[in-house]
Amino acid sequence: MAESDPPLYYDAHIFVCCNRRPDGHRRGSCAASGSEALRNYMKSKAKEMGLGRVRVNSAECLDRCEFGPAMVIYPEGVWYRAETNEDIDEILQAHLRDGGRVERLMLTEAHIPPGKA
Repeated sequence: MAESDPPLYYDAHIFVCCNRRPDGHRRGSCAASGSEALRNYMKSKAKEMGLGRVRVNSAECLDRCEFGPAMVIYPEGVWYRAETNEDIDEILQAHLRDGGRVERLMLTEAHIPPGKA
């Protein structure tokens, strides 16, 4: 951040892919993998945990649906794959509350959609 930048409005911004492709699409879609319900759970759980300066938003295609449900947390730019409410709990606690990472759920440079390398 530059000195002249205003302070961050949110401490963290989470974008959850809620893209929906037609059933059977070769790349799949995060929405078909349950991302909308996970996003809704994450929003309510973050509020319940008192993470008031954390914003959870829907996103259209984040271009990693093959590995989804996919999400990315800024300002760090850390990508995760979460399949269950327990995964969401772990991400919120370890990453957002404690400042750590959930390595078993992270999408890394190895997770590149076919044809993107």
